[in-house]
Amino acid sequence: MASVTKARVLEIARQCGFELAGIAAAKPAEDYARFEAWRGARFAGEMSYLTDRRGDMRSDPRKLLESAKTVLCVGKLYNTDRPYSTEIDFAGRGWISRYAWGEDYHTVVRERLEKVVDELRGASGEPFEARVCVDTAPLLERTYARLAGLGWIGKNTCLINQGKGSWFFLGEVLLSLDLEPDTPPPDRCGTCTRCIDACPTAALIPDGADGYTLDARRCISYWTIEKRSPLTEDEQAGVGSHLFGCDICQDVCPWNRDAPVTDDPAFAARTFAPELEALSQMTEEEFRERFRDSPVWRAKYAGFQRNVAAAQGNDRERETEG
Repeated sequence: MASVTKARVLEIARQCGFELAGIAAAKPAEDYARFEAWRGARFAGEMSYLTDRRGDMRSDPRKLLESAKTVLCVGKLYNTDRPYSTEIDFAGRGWISRYAWGEDYHTVVRERLEKVVDELRGASGEPFEARVCVDTAPLLERTYARLAGLGWIGKNTCLINQGKGSWFFLGEVLLSLDLEPDTPPPDRCGTCTRCIDACPTAALIPDGADGYTLDARRCISYWTIEKRSPLTEDEQAGVGSHLFGCDICQDVCPWNRDAPVTDDPAFAARTFAPELEALSQMTEEEFRERFRDSPVWRAKYAGFQRNVAAAQGNDRERETEG
């Protein structure tokens, strides 16, 4: 019996709700050397899952599925029609990153990738092995998405699709099926440096190889999500109005100027520029109830309130200066 074709695999991925889909070979990628240099420079900060043995596993997809020959890479659009963070007045309000406005993407993307696998099993004329990966799996997601033709990795270190921008969740299915890989697109950032110029904490730095990399230790997203220890004075000031994550380097990207918006109810804007005073009065139980099924849950109650307090302090400082 014939196995499922590449065209059918990509068709099924799109039918399951993924706007981007492509194929990469399940083998070590040259980008792993850049990842090694990045973590060797301690740019990962407190993110130990990138520096310990879980980071080592990113050297080869076959460490996750020994029989893997193919990586099915997908992108799920999460952009909405709400303004970008660079377009609103934050007086008395805070910013939660666009990707965290709806349901937890880990759950949504995983469920839909599992549906892809189920559909593939029904369409395939022979058995195969598969493993679904979503964000937390030790895999160089953007690297394989680029190799699968979904986009290039921009100077802001995000995957950018020429027609659709960068507002995508990435996911993968490792498959024992042997499918022809797609071709990576060219880098189309050109001489543009808007993301670098706009970053308020100078987190995007030269990588020594004619490109740019992210020093997470300077990044607002890292401070407000990943960092568990107290914020320094400089970090508190640098947070600005951000409560969870930061979108500035994507908000200013020209490729996102006409980015499409999703009609998926899972990623509707349930939380947009919330009022700081109301958040500061929120109890732990109220936090749990409001954000239990949201990516914001990752910050935990104490971390989120730390961020709210920093944003309130910065808000008062702006009022005084004004």
